[in-house]
Amino acid sequence: MALSIRSGEGQDDVIMDINTTPLIDVMLVLLVMLIITIPIQLHAVNMELPVAGTPPTNQPKPEKIQIDITAAGAVTVQGVEVATTELEQRLQPLAERADQPQVHIRPDKAAPYAVFTSVLATTKRIGLVKVAVVGSEQFL
Repeated sequence: MALSIRSGEGQDDVIMDINTTPLIDVMLVLLVMLIITIPIQLHAVNMELPVAGTPPTNQPKPEKIQIDITAAGAVTVQGVEVATTELEQRLQPLAERADQPQVHIRPDKAAPYAVFTSVLATTKRIGLVKVAVVGSEQFL
């Protein structure tokens, strides 16, 4: 970008400048977006999703463990109310078995999200691999 400025004596001076204001604005927007998205990425629970395949025939039905989360945030395992601190002790023997049962987590649609994520993280931490969230039809 060239700009010619004429002075009173008839001399031609060329000023070569790049306007850096738009570049700085773009960098500031990118910096703000980076600062906003980093905390979201750090609060992830890694899950191993099932791979599609044909199920083998003539196998017995696996055992199912039902974990319900009520609207008040109470956690019940197989219909028995359990404190969230005792949940890990209750599920630990299931994780140590060779044939782990299926764990079905069924949160109420008004259940606190923090309780749900705590239960999900507990199942992952102790090593349960057959975990499913059921009851999504209530959210429609």
